[in-house]
Amino acid sequence: MPFYHKLGKIPPKRHTQFRKDDGSLYQEQLFGTIGFDGMSSNLYHVHAPTRVSSINGSISMKPEIAVENNMTARMLGGWNVPPKDDFLESRVPVLVNNDVQIILAAPRKSLRDYFYKNTDSDELIFIHKGSGKLRTHLGNIDFKYGDYLLIPRGMIFQIDFDDEDNRLFIVESRQPIYTPKRYRNWFGQLLEHSPFCERDLRAPSELETHDEKGEFEMKVKKQDELHSLSYDSHPFDVVGWDGFNFPYAFSIHDFEPITGRIHQPPPVHQTFETSTFVVCSFVPRLYDYHPLSIPAPYNHSNIDSDEVLYYVDGDFMSRNHVEKGFISLHPAGIPHGPHPGAMERSIGQTKTEELAVMVDTFAPLKLTKQALDIDSGDYWKSWIE
Repeated sequence: MPFYHKLGKIPPKRHTQFRKDDGSLYQEQLFGTIGFDGMSSNLYHVHAPTRVSSINGSISMKPEIAVENNMTARMLGGWNVPPKDDFLESRVPVLVNNDVQIILAAPRKSLRDYFYKNTDSDELIFIHKGSGKLRTHLGNIDFKYGDYLLIPRGMIFQIDFDDEDNRLFIVESRQPIYTPKRYRNWFGQLLEHSPFCERDLRAPSELETHDEKGEFEMKVKKQDELHSLSYDSHPFDVVGWDGFNFPYAFSIHDFEPITGRIHQPPPVHQTFETSTFVVCSFVPRLYDYHPLSIPAPYNHSNIDSDEVLYYVDGDFMSRNHVEKGFISLHPAGIPHGPHPGAMERSIGQTKTEELAVMVDTFAPLKLTKQALDIDSGDYWKSWIE
Protein backbone atom coordinates (compact mmCIF):
# COMPACT_ATOMS: atom_id res chain seq x y z
CA MET A 1 0.00 0.00 0.00
CA PRO A 2 1.30 3.51 -0.75
CA PHE A 3 1.21 4.72 2.86
CA TYR A 4 3.51 4.10 5.78
CA HIS A 5 2.57 2.07 8.85
CA LYS A 6 4.43 0.62 11.82
CA LEU A 7 3.54 -1.67 14.69
CA GLY A 8 5.47 -2.97 17.70
CA LYS A 9 9.15 -2.35 18.51
CA ILE A 10 11.67 -1.37 15.83
CA PRO A 11 15.22 0.05 15.97
CA PRO A 12 15.94 3.68 15.01
CA LYS A 13 17.79 2.63 11.83
CA ARG A 14 17.36 -0.20 9.33
CA HIS A 15 19.97 -2.97 9.08
CA THR A 16 21.54 -2.13 12.45
CA GLN A 17 21.89 -4.08 15.70
CA PHE A 18 18.56 -4.63 17.47
CA ARG A 19 19.00 -6.70 20.60
CA LYS A 20 16.72 -8.63 22.92
CA ASP A 21 16.86 -8.24 26.70
CA ASP A 22 19.31 -11.14 26.87
CA GLY A 23 21.69 -9.42 24.46
CA SER A 24 21.04 -11.65 21.44
CA LEU A 25 19.96 -10.14 18.14
CA TYR A 26 16.47 -10.00 16.73
CA GLN A 27 16.31 -11.38 13.17
CA GLU A 28 15.58 -8.69 10.57
CA GLN A 29 13.66 -9.59 7.39
CA LEU A 30 12.99 -7.39 4.39
CA PHE A 31 9.55 -8.37 3.09
CA GLY A 32 9.50 -6.90 -0.40
CA THR A 33 7.83 -7.15 -3.78
CA ILE A 34 8.88 -6.75 -7.44
CA GLY A 35 12.50 -7.44 -6.56
CA PHE A 36 13.70 -4.41 -4.59
CA ASP A 37 11.51 -2.02 -6.59
CA GLY A 38 8.05 -2.54 -5.08
CA MET A 39 6.34 -2.06 -1.72
CA SER A 40 8.30 -3.49 1.21
CA SER A 41 8.33 -3.72 5.00
CA ASN A 42 11.09 -4.51 7.51
CA LEU A 43 10.19 -7.16 10.07
CA TYR A 44 12.00 -8.10 13.30
CA HIS A 45 11.64 -11.73 14.41
CA VAL A 46 12.39 -13.47 17.70
CA HIS A 47 13.74 -16.43 15.66
CA ALA A 48 15.07 -16.62 12.10
CA PRO A 49 12.14 -16.97 9.64
CA THR A 50 14.14 -19.57 7.67
CA ARG A 51 14.04 -22.53 10.08
CA VAL A 52 12.34 -25.27 8.01
CA SER A 53 12.30 -28.54 9.98
CA SER A 54 10.60 -30.79 7.40
CA ILE A 55 9.18 -30.79 3.87
CA ASN A 56 5.95 -32.77 3.76
CA GLY A 57 4.99 -32.96 0.08
CA SER A 58 2.55 -31.11 -2.16
CA ILE A 59 -0.78 -31.43 -3.95
CA SER A 60 -2.10 -29.74 -7.09
CA MET A 61 -4.44 -26.76 -6.82
CA LYS A 62 -4.60 -26.23 -10.57
CA PRO A 63 -8.16 -25.47 -11.69
CA GLU A 64 -9.87 -28.04 -13.92
CA ILE A 65 -10.86 -26.12 -17.07
CA ALA A 66 -14.17 -27.08 -18.71
CA VAL A 67 -14.61 -24.21 -21.21
CA GLU A 68 -11.41 -22.82 -22.72
CA ASN A 69 -12.92 -20.27 -25.15
CA ASN A 70 -16.18 -18.83 -23.86
CA MET A 71 -18.54 -16.67 -25.93
CA THR A 72 -21.67 -17.26 -23.85
CA ALA A 73 -23.20 -14.98 -21.23
CA ARG A 74 -23.46 -16.94 -18.00
CA MET A 75 -25.21 -16.71 -14.66
CA LEU A 76 -23.70 -18.78 -11.85
CA GLY A 77 -25.46 -19.55 -8.58
CA GLY A 78 -22.61 -18.73 -6.25
CA TRP A 79 -24.31 -19.85 -3.06
CA ASN A 80 -24.80 -23.31 -4.57
CA VAL A 81 -21.14 -23.98 -3.75
CA PRO A 82 -21.42 -26.35 -0.76
CA PRO A 83 -19.88 -25.42 2.60
CA LYS A 84 -16.80 -27.32 3.77
CA ASP A 85 -14.99 -27.37 7.09
CA ASP A 86 -11.44 -26.63 5.93
CA PHE A 87 -10.66 -23.11 4.70
CA LEU A 88 -8.53 -24.17 1.71
CA GLU A 89 -10.72 -27.12 0.75
CA SER A 90 -13.76 -24.82 0.71
CA ARG A 91 -12.23 -22.60 -2.01
CA VAL A 92 -13.76 -23.33 -5.42
CA PRO A 93 -12.23 -21.61 -8.49
CA VAL A 94 -14.93 -20.79 -11.06
CA LEU A 95 -13.48 -18.24 -13.53
CA VAL A 96 -9.75 -18.18 -14.26
CA ASN A 97 -7.02 -17.07 -16.65
CA ASN A 98 -3.26 -16.65 -16.37
CA ASP A 99 -3.71 -13.34 -14.48
CA VAL A 100 -6.52 -13.99 -12.04
CA GLN A 101 -8.56 -16.69 -10.31
CA ILE A 102 -12.08 -15.88 -9.12
CA ILE A 103 -12.98 -18.19 -6.26
CA LEU A 104 -16.05 -18.89 -4.14
CA ALA A 105 -15.78 -20.29 -0.64
CA ALA A 106 -18.08 -21.26 2.24
CA PRO A 107 -15.73 -22.32 5.07
CA ARG A 108 -17.37 -23.62 8.22
CA LYS A 109 -14.31 -23.78 10.45
CA SER A 110 -11.63 -21.27 11.36
CA LEU A 111 -8.18 -21.69 9.85
CA ARG A 112 -6.16 -22.49 12.99
CA ASP A 113 -4.61 -25.97 12.45
CA TYR A 114 -1.96 -24.65 10.06
CA PHE A 115 -0.63 -21.39 8.60
CA TYR A 116 -1.13 -20.38 4.98
CA LYS A 117 0.56 -18.10 2.49
CA ASN A 118 -0.05 -17.59 -1.20
CA THR A 119 3.23 -16.82 -3.00
CA ASP A 120 1.56 -16.81 -6.43
CA SER A 121 -0.92 -14.01 -5.88
CA ASP A 122 -2.27 -11.13 -3.88
CA GLU A 123 -5.58 -12.21 -2.35
CA LEU A 124 -8.64 -9.95 -2.21
CA ILE A 125 -11.24 -11.61 0.02
CA PHE A 126 -14.71 -10.05 0.03
CA ILE A 127 -16.77 -11.00 3.10
CA HIS A 128 -20.30 -11.61 1.84
CA LYS A 129 -21.41 -13.41 4.98
CA GLY A 130 -19.68 -13.84 8.31
CA SER A 131 -17.36 -12.01 10.67
CA GLY A 132 -14.18 -12.71 12.56
CA LYS A 133 -10.49 -11.89 12.72
CA LEU A 134 -7.75 -12.10 10.09
CA ARG A 135 -4.56 -13.10 11.92
CA THR A 136 -1.23 -12.41 10.18
CA HIS A 137 2.45 -12.25 11.12
CA LEU A 138 2.13 -8.45 10.73
CA GLY A 139 -0.85 -8.20 13.07
CA ASN A 140 -4.58 -8.82 13.21
CA ILE A 141 -7.60 -7.18 11.58
CA ASP A 142 -11.23 -7.64 12.61
CA PHE A 143 -13.65 -8.11 9.70
CA LYS A 144 -17.37 -8.30 9.06
CA TYR A 145 -19.97 -8.32 6.27
CA GLY A 146 -18.98 -6.04 3.40
CA ASP A 147 -15.26 -5.94 4.10
CA TYR A 148 -12.56 -6.40 1.50
CA LEU A 149 -9.44 -8.03 2.99
CA LEU A 150 -6.37 -7.27 0.87
CA ILE A 151 -3.59 -9.78 1.66
CA PRO A 152 -0.40 -9.17 -0.36
CA ARG A 153 1.41 -12.23 -1.70
CA GLY A 154 3.57 -14.07 0.76
CA MET A 155 1.77 -12.84 3.88
CA ILE A 156 1.40 -15.63 6.46
CA PHE A 157 -2.12 -15.79 7.83
CA GLN A 158 -4.84 -17.64 9.68
CA ILE A 159 -8.54 -16.75 9.93
CA ASP A 160 -10.91 -16.94 12.90
CA PHE A 161 -14.62 -17.03 12.04
CA ASP A 162 -17.23 -16.16 14.66
CA ASP A 163 -19.57 -18.92 13.48
CA GLU A 164 -19.94 -21.55 10.74
CA ASP A 165 -22.11 -19.63 8.25
CA ASN A 166 -19.60 -17.84 6.00
CA ARG A 167 -19.58 -16.86 2.32
CA LEU A 168 -16.50 -15.43 0.62
CA PHE A 169 -15.83 -14.03 -2.86
CA ILE A 170 -12.08 -14.26 -3.48
CA VAL A 171 -9.97 -12.72 -6.24
CA GLU A 172 -6.40 -14.03 -6.57
CA SER A 173 -4.18 -11.73 -8.63
CA ARG A 174 -0.80 -12.61 -10.14
CA GLN A 175 -0.10 -8.86 -10.29
CA PRO A 176 -0.02 -6.54 -7.24
CA ILE A 177 -3.37 -5.01 -6.31
CA TYR A 178 -3.35 -1.24 -5.77
CA THR A 179 -5.82 1.58 -5.30
CA PRO A 180 -6.57 3.27 -8.66
CA LYS A 181 -3.76 5.48 -9.89
CA ARG A 182 -6.09 8.30 -10.94
CA TYR A 183 -7.23 8.65 -7.32
CA ARG A 184 -3.63 9.26 -6.11
CA ASN A 185 -1.18 12.12 -6.40
CA TRP A 186 2.39 11.65 -7.64
CA PHE A 187 3.68 10.20 -4.33
CA GLY A 188 0.68 7.99 -3.53
CA GLN A 189 -1.72 9.95 -1.35
CA LEU A 190 -5.40 9.53 -2.17
CA LEU A 191 -6.79 12.76 -3.63
CA GLU A 192 -9.90 14.75 -2.78
CA HIS A 193 -11.93 13.32 -5.67
CA SER A 194 -11.23 9.73 -4.56
CA PRO A 195 -14.36 7.89 -3.30
CA PHE A 196 -12.39 6.81 -0.21
CA CYS A 197 -9.26 7.90 1.66
CA GLU A 198 -6.55 6.45 3.89
CA ARG A 199 -8.63 6.78 7.06
CA ASP A 200 -11.08 4.26 5.55
CA LEU A 201 -8.32 1.64 5.20
CA ARG A 202 -7.83 -0.50 8.31
CA ALA A 203 -4.23 -1.63 8.78
CA PRO A 204 -3.22 -4.30 11.34
CA SER A 205 -3.59 -2.94 14.86
CA GLU A 206 -2.98 -5.95 17.10
CA LEU A 207 0.43 -7.67 16.89
CA GLU A 208 0.77 -11.24 18.15
CA THR A 209 4.31 -12.17 19.17
CA HIS A 210 4.86 -15.86 19.98
CA ASP A 211 8.25 -17.01 21.28
CA GLU A 212 7.54 -20.73 20.83
CA LYS A 213 9.48 -23.72 19.55
CA GLY A 214 7.79 -26.87 18.19
CA GLU A 215 6.36 -28.09 14.89
CA PHE A 216 4.28 -25.54 12.99
CA GLU A 217 2.79 -26.53 9.62
CA MET A 218 2.86 -23.94 6.85
CA LYS A 219 0.92 -24.51 3.63
CA VAL A 220 2.38 -22.52 0.75
CA LYS A 221 0.75 -22.01 -2.65
CA LYS A 222 3.24 -21.67 -5.48
CA GLN A 223 2.66 -22.27 -9.22
CA ASP A 224 -0.77 -23.75 -8.39
CA GLU A 225 0.80 -26.37 -6.10
CA LEU A 226 0.07 -26.46 -2.37
CA HIS A 227 3.27 -27.33 -0.52
CA SER A 228 3.37 -28.38 3.13
CA LEU A 229 6.41 -27.36 5.20
CA SER A 230 7.06 -27.48 8.91
CA TYR A 231 8.96 -24.81 10.85
CA ASP A 232 10.47 -25.29 14.30
CA SER A 233 9.35 -21.88 15.60
CA HIS A 234 5.99 -20.09 15.60
CA PRO A 235 5.49 -18.02 12.40
CA PHE A 236 3.90 -15.19 14.40
CA ASP A 237 7.09 -14.17 16.23
CA VAL A 238 7.44 -10.60 14.91
CA VAL A 239 8.09 -8.03 17.66
CA GLY A 240 7.76 -5.06 15.34
CA TRP A 241 7.77 -3.90 11.72
CA ASP A 242 7.40 -0.84 9.55
CA GLY A 243 6.93 -0.09 5.87
CA PHE A 244 4.41 0.02 3.05
CA ASN A 245 3.71 -3.70 2.41
CA PHE A 246 1.01 -5.09 4.71
CA PRO A 247 -2.54 -6.45 4.70
CA TYR A 248 -5.47 -4.12 5.23
CA ALA A 249 -9.27 -4.05 5.22
CA PHE A 250 -11.68 -1.72 3.45
CA SER A 251 -15.45 -1.84 3.82
CA ILE A 252 -17.60 -1.56 0.70
CA HIS A 253 -19.96 0.48 2.92
CA ASP A 254 -17.26 3.18 3.15
CA PHE A 255 -17.11 3.64 -0.63
CA GLU A 256 -18.60 7.06 -1.45
CA PRO A 257 -20.38 6.83 -4.83
CA ILE A 258 -19.77 9.35 -7.60
CA THR A 259 -23.03 10.40 -9.29
CA GLY A 260 -24.05 12.82 -12.06
CA ARG A 261 -26.91 14.27 -14.09
CA ILE A 262 -26.72 11.36 -16.55
CA HIS A 263 -25.64 7.74 -16.17
CA GLN A 264 -22.04 7.40 -15.02
CA PRO A 265 -19.76 4.75 -16.58
CA PRO A 266 -18.38 1.82 -14.54
CA PRO A 267 -14.93 3.41 -13.87
CA VAL A 268 -16.52 5.78 -11.32
CA HIS A 269 -17.10 2.68 -9.19
CA GLN A 270 -13.49 1.50 -9.40
CA THR A 271 -11.98 0.46 -6.08
CA PHE A 272 -8.84 -1.55 -6.92
CA GLU A 273 -6.68 -2.03 -9.99
CA THR A 274 -3.90 -4.16 -11.40
CA SER A 275 -2.24 -4.19 -14.81
CA THR A 276 -4.58 -7.03 -15.85
CA PHE A 277 -8.00 -6.32 -14.27
CA VAL A 278 -9.96 -3.83 -12.17
CA VAL A 279 -12.39 -4.23 -9.26
CA CYS A 280 -15.42 -1.97 -8.85
CA SER A 281 -17.90 -1.51 -5.98
CA PHE A 282 -21.55 -0.78 -6.74
CA VAL A 283 -23.15 0.70 -3.63
CA PRO A 284 -26.44 2.40 -2.66
CA ARG A 285 -26.53 5.82 -4.33
CA LEU A 286 -28.73 8.52 -5.81
CA TYR A 287 -29.68 8.07 -9.43
CA ASP A 288 -29.01 10.53 -12.26
CA TYR A 289 -30.90 13.81 -11.96
CA HIS A 290 -31.18 15.08 -15.55
CA PRO A 291 -34.94 15.49 -16.18
CA LEU A 292 -34.78 13.03 -19.11
CA SER A 293 -32.20 10.65 -17.64
CA ILE A 294 -32.49 6.86 -17.92
CA PRO A 295 -30.93 5.45 -14.72
CA ALA A 296 -30.60 1.94 -16.15
CA PRO A 297 -27.20 1.30 -17.79
CA TYR A 298 -27.09 1.59 -21.56
CA ASN A 299 -26.23 -1.34 -23.82
CA HIS A 300 -22.48 -1.61 -24.20
CA SER A 301 -19.95 -3.86 -25.89
CA ASN A 302 -17.16 -5.57 -24.00
CA ILE A 303 -14.56 -5.52 -26.75
CA ASP A 304 -11.46 -5.66 -24.57
CA SER A 305 -12.61 -7.16 -21.28
CA ASP A 306 -14.71 -9.89 -19.70
CA GLU A 307 -17.14 -8.49 -17.11
CA VAL A 308 -17.91 -10.41 -13.92
CA LEU A 309 -20.54 -9.03 -11.56
CA TYR A 310 -21.01 -10.61 -8.12
CA TYR A 311 -24.40 -9.70 -6.66
CA VAL A 312 -24.21 -9.06 -2.91
CA ASP A 313 -27.44 -7.48 -1.73
CA GLY A 314 -30.23 -5.01 -2.44
CA ASP A 315 -32.10 -4.02 -5.60
CA PHE A 316 -30.46 -5.07 -8.88
CA MET A 317 -32.37 -2.73 -11.15
CA SER A 318 -30.89 -3.80 -14.51
CA ARG A 319 -31.62 -7.54 -14.04
CA ASN A 320 -34.99 -9.24 -13.99
CA HIS A 321 -34.06 -12.13 -11.74
CA VAL A 322 -31.00 -11.98 -9.53
CA GLU A 323 -30.39 -13.43 -6.07
CA LYS A 324 -27.63 -12.99 -3.51
CA GLY A 325 -24.45 -14.72 -4.55
CA PHE A 326 -25.28 -14.85 -8.27
CA ILE A 327 -22.39 -14.18 -10.65
CA SER A 328 -22.97 -12.88 -14.15
CA LEU A 329 -20.30 -13.27 -16.82
CA HIS A 330 -20.49 -11.11 -19.94
CA PRO A 331 -17.61 -12.13 -22.23
CA ALA A 332 -15.63 -9.78 -24.43
CA GLY A 333 -16.79 -9.50 -28.04
CA ILE A 334 -20.57 -9.33 -27.60
CA PRO A 335 -22.73 -6.49 -26.22
CA HIS A 336 -24.86 -6.70 -23.11
CA GLY A 337 -27.23 -4.38 -21.30
CA PRO A 338 -30.35 -4.14 -19.18
CA HIS A 339 -32.96 -6.83 -19.36
CA PRO A 340 -36.24 -6.17 -21.21
CA GLY A 341 -38.34 -3.68 -19.27
CA ALA A 342 -35.49 -2.53 -17.02
CA MET A 343 -34.95 0.78 -18.82
CA GLU A 344 -38.64 1.66 -18.62
CA ARG A 345 -38.84 0.65 -14.94
CA SER A 346 -35.85 2.80 -14.06
CA ILE A 347 -37.27 6.08 -15.41
CA GLY A 348 -38.37 8.29 -12.53
CA GLN A 349 -36.53 6.25 -9.89
CA THR A 350 -34.39 8.39 -7.58
CA LYS A 351 -32.02 5.90 -5.92
CA THR A 352 -30.80 2.33 -5.84
CA GLU A 353 -29.97 0.08 -2.90
CA GLU A 354 -27.82 -2.36 -4.89
CA LEU A 355 -24.60 -3.79 -3.53
CA ALA A 356 -22.29 -5.66 -5.91
CA VAL A 357 -18.63 -6.32 -6.71
CA MET A 358 -17.45 -6.22 -10.33
CA VAL A 359 -14.25 -7.66 -11.80
CA ASP A 360 -13.32 -6.65 -15.37
CA THR A 361 -10.45 -8.70 -16.78
CA PHE A 362 -8.41 -7.66 -19.81
CA ALA A 363 -7.82 -11.27 -20.88
CA PRO A 364 -10.63 -13.80 -21.50
CA LEU A 365 -11.80 -15.93 -18.61
CA LYS A 366 -12.07 -19.71 -18.71
CA LEU A 367 -14.79 -21.64 -16.92
CA THR A 368 -13.91 -24.45 -14.55
CA LYS A 369 -15.81 -27.69 -14.17
CA GLN A 370 -17.20 -26.37 -10.86
CA ALA A 371 -18.50 -23.27 -12.66
CA LEU A 372 -20.54 -25.39 -15.07
CA ASP A 373 -22.03 -27.22 -12.08
CA ILE A 374 -23.62 -23.96 -10.87
CA ASP A 375 -24.38 -22.41 -14.29
CA SER A 376 -28.07 -21.66 -14.92
CA GLY A 377 -27.60 -22.80 -18.53
CA ASP A 378 -30.02 -20.35 -20.16
CA TYR A 379 -28.97 -16.87 -19.06
CA TRP A 380 -27.66 -16.08 -22.55
CA LYS A 381 -31.23 -15.94 -23.92
CA SER A 382 -32.69 -13.82 -21.10
CA TRP A 383 -32.77 -10.70 -23.35
CA ILE A 384 -35.40 -12.28 -25.62
CA GLU A 385 -38.76 -10.77 -24.67
